[in-house]
Formats: sequence, C-alpha cells, structure tokens
Amino acid sequence: MEEMKPNKKPAIMSLVIMIVIFALLNIFFYNNVVKRQYLEVGYNVFMQMIDEKEIAEANIQSNQIIFSDKNGNLYKTGIVADAELYERLYESGATFGAEIIEQTNPILYYLVTFLIYALFLFIVWKFISKKMLRKMGDSPDTMSFGMGKSNARVYVKSDTGIKFKDVAGEEEAKDLLKEIVEYLHQPEKYTEIGATLPKGALLVGPPGTGKTLLARAVAGEANVPFFSISGSEFVQMFVGMGAAKVRDLFKQAKEKAPCIVFIDEIDAIGKKRDNQLSTNDEREQTLNQLLTEMDGFEGNTGVVILAATNRPESLDPALLRPGRFDRRIPVELPDLQGRIDILKVHAKKVRISDNVDFAAIAKAASGASGAQLANIVNEAALRAVREGRKIVVQSDLMESVEVVIAGYQKKNKILSNKEKLVVAYHEVGHALVAAMQTQSAPVQKITIIPRTSGALGYTMQVEDGEHYLMTKTELENRIATLTGGRAAEELIFNEITTGASNDIEQATKVARAMISRYGMSKEFDMVAMETVNNQYLGGDTSLACSVETQTQIDKMVVAVVTEQHKKAQDILKKNIQKLHEISKKLYEDETITGEEFMSILNSKENTLMPNN
Repeated sequence: MEEMKPNKKPAIMSLVIMIVIFALLNIFFYNNVVKRQYLEVGYNVFMQMIDEKEIAEANIQSNQIIFSDKNGNLYKTGIVADAELYERLYESGATFGAEIIEQTNPILYYLVTFLIYALFLFIVWKFISKKMLRKMGDSPDTMSFGMGKSNARVYVKSDTGIKFKDVAGEEEAKDLLKEIVEYLHQPEKYTEIGATLPKGALLVGPPGTGKTLLARAVAGEANVPFFSISGSEFVQMFVGMGAAKVRDLFKQAKEKAPCIVFIDEIDAIGKKRDNQLSTNDEREQTLNQLLTEMDGFEGNTGVVILAATNRPESLDPALLRPGRFDRRIPVELPDLQGRIDILKVHAKKVRISDNVDFAAIAKAASGASGAQLANIVNEAALRAVREGRKIVVQSDLMESVEVVIAGYQKKNKILSNKEKLVVAYHEVGHALVAAMQTQSAPVQKITIIPRTSGALGYTMQVEDGEHYLMTKTELENRIATLTGGRAAEELIFNEITTGASNDIEQATKVARAMISRYGMSKEFDMVAMETVNNQYLGGDTSLACSVETQTQIDKMVVAVVTEQHKKAQDILKKNIQKLHEISKKLYEDETITGEEFMSILNSKENTLMPNN
C-alpha cells in the first residue's frame, strides 16, 4: 500500500503569487488613497487666497511654492518675482518659511494599512488551512482550522503492499481475517445466502506480536484503500473535536468504500464509561460518536473496521458487542513452529548461512514476540559485520538471543577475583540444582560475563519442546533452581550477597501464584485470592481477600520458598564435589556450554544423586 502525498509545487507558486499581489496592492493604496496629493494652481489663485486670508502655511522653495489652506488641503504653484510676497503673507496671518512635512492623512494611513495587512493575513490563513485540509484528504470548505479533521493516513492500492505471506507465526489469526478479505472480493457469495459483512474485528495480544502488520496485510490482500489512525489522535483539548474527527474519518471511508479503517491502540478512546467525577467528557463524546458510526441508523456498507489493543479488559462493553466488533481475534506470542517461520521470514532480508538451525534459535528464544525475533535477526547481522564477516552464522544468532534476553556483554566491567569466584559458584548452583531435578529444563549455557541488563552472569535453560502447562512439581523445581545460587554462596562462602535479588523476586512471585491463583494449596483449595490485570502488559496482580487471609498467604509463600531453598541446599551438599569441579571450569573459561556442563557432571556416575 502506498501513502497518498499532496503535490507541493502548486501550493508554493500560489503563495508567491499572493505575496506579489499584496505588494502591488500596498503600493497602489498608498499612492492613490493614503498619500495626500498636491493640487497645482496658478500664481493668481495663490495671490487671491492671500488676499482672502485663506492661507495657513506656505513654504517658498527655489522653484515652487507649497502652501495649505485652513482646511488642510495642499497646493503648489510656480515661482514669480514678487518683492512684496513676504509682506502680504505676514499681513494675511499665514505661517511661512517652515517646511510643510505632513504629507499624509494619519487616520486614513493607519486605517488603510490595517486593512491591507488584515487582508494579507486572511489570505495566508486561507492558504495554510487549505493545505492542511488537503493533506488530510478532504475539501477545504468542510471545517475551519482543520481542527475537526481526522489525521488518518490513507494508503491507496499497490501491488507491492504487505500480503499474508509476509506475516508468519499467526496462522489462526490469518485464517479468521481471510474471510473478511474474501467478502470484500466476492460479496455476492455471502449476500445470496443472507450473510452480512462483519463490521469490525478486534485484534488483541501482547505488544510486538504483529497486530498492525496483520491489518496492513488484510488491506494488501483485499487491494482496497486503507485508513490508518491511532486512538490517541482522536483525543483533543476542546470538547467535541474528537467526535468531529470520527465523523470526518467515516465520511472519508464511505466515499472510498469498499475500504478498511484501522484504529491502533483503540483503548485510548474506548475505555469503559463510568460516573466518576474525573471522567473525561471529550473521550466519552468521542466514544459515543464511534459507537454511532459503527452501528447507527445508516449502514456502513463496504467499510470494515479493524482495531488493535493490548488492554481488551479496559474497553467499553458497548464497543465489544456483536454488530460493532463482530470478531475478537487473539494475536498471541508465537509457538515454536511460529518462531521458526518468523525467523525464516526475517532471515530472507539478510545474507545468512545455509546450515543455520532455526529450530535451535527458536527454542532458545522461547516466549519472544515477532518484533523481538526480527530484532534477533538484525542483531545477528550487526554482530557479523562487527566480526568482519559477510554472512550471518549460527553463533551470531545464538549471541543475539542472549543480547535480547540479557543485553550486550560489558567487556569493560572487570570483576575482582573474589567476586568472579562468587558469581561462578552462584551460577553453577542454579545449573546443578536444575540438573539434579526431574522435570526441569536442560541447561543450555552458563556464563559469568557481565551484561548491560545488570546481570553479572546467568544460566540459560531451554525446553526440549513447547510447554503450555506446568505441574506443581515443575513449579516447585523452578523455585528450588532459583534459590540454588544463594544456596551455593551459603554452602561455600558461609556468606550471602546481593546477587540473588532477582532470583528472590522471581521465586516469591512463583510461590505466591501457586497459592493465590493456581489453587495449589490445601488451605485454600480452588479458591482464587488474586486477579490478573493487563494480562498482555506484564500481568500485574491484585489481591481480592481480607487482611487476615493476606497474612496467611504471606506465611504460606515464605514456607514454600523456605522448603525449596532447603531442598536446593541438600542437592548441593550431596554433589559438592561436582559443584567445585564445574565452578572451577566456569571460573577459568567464563562461559561453558550445556554439553560441557553435562560432560563434567556425568564423568563419574557414582557421584550423582538425583532428587525428585
């Protein structure tokens, strides 16, 4: 799809012509209206006016006489040899000898100047308003100042637009949207059976999953005009302007029907209405106008509304009902195969080695969105350039996964030998506890190289396949793994450090969720004590129980973490020789792979004491 852009050359020529016209008008009015003209008269008239004492001022020059009467009119006449002239002027009471400077009427001068400049400013204002309105795709006579115009970007038909083949990893969403495209292509196929065109589809999902890309792909496949606008662009300082923009947007859309209107971040104007004193009248009026346009008395035949949001729970129920948004299409984080497909799509844009294992990259990037996967491929290309290579290899992609997860390596941050040793034991503690437990993800890599995210080291675990459900045992093992770093510090150094702060936070979060959300405690059975808000934006939680119950939950969380911490300590005590051996290797090499870790771990079978 190609964005429509106005031609700027005619507008510039018009402005130049207006400036020239203004200059000519200014000269004409000053010379013919503002400037007071001299009336040329004969010397006899001058003498007669002296005798009748009508002269007020006179200025006798070398070649002419300029004088004025008592009404302020200006005259001039020629010079005639007259020895008695000054005496006659004196006797008539006229002032003579001084130069007559005042040649303009001040009142008329300021009035005409004001009118000319006001006319010029009016012409410039009209020019600017026309240009702004044309840029928004409508006639200039519709709305003054352009304040009620929609700022929608209009994309016209194009053979090079985004298609469904350019969107990977969201096959279910594409299948639901293909029917809308088919309806726009062959409406008679549906109307003959009585089906109507869906008025709207709401795309919901986490940031970076490709909601906007899917909307563009629908327009590209349907080959129809595509209006794109953000919900925040409707929000105005003046009440009523947002509603005017909605009306203008739908007016433009109806003129270009069949077409698609895409409203990104619709939660900016579509939030639930309430009776709170702090309610926003402008936003509510904008929402009411949007509801009317989508389901008013006049049908919007041929206009399909696509909207995207990552906060669907905040939208007004009237906006979500069938007849307005008939379909709610989830655009979730891609699964393993989806991540592989997305990586392959973005890999076409760079020069990449033929032996790259996209499945291994996709496994390491578990939980990544489409935008993050695109960033991973780009980071890999940048790393290849830094390394002096002209092609992207497997190591570039694996390192770029770590960059997205933990940030860049901080090569200038040098740890002391004591800190480096503590970090080595800490990370090996995580890895060893994970390896000694069943139902834990295998260790992929251990490193003690500091990262820009603030981590002094980390242990990467990668699941063998896609994981959708987690058992109680798996969650407990995860808590034990998180406490393994602190347990190793206590066991080896009889001291604890601040390095476990993030581990503590994550372990507490998992333990609390087990008790208050997942129903994994005998005391509360299957009663939910906590609700999740903004599931697509971090999943903030809020407790919905009494203060006494909250106190009980806190005690149970402490008990769960304490139990798993003790389990981690027991595992490390039973395998302390392996803890020393692997930590020594990590201290020397700074990074070891999962294969190297398992090779050392399995070197003597009789020393392994797995725990369930």
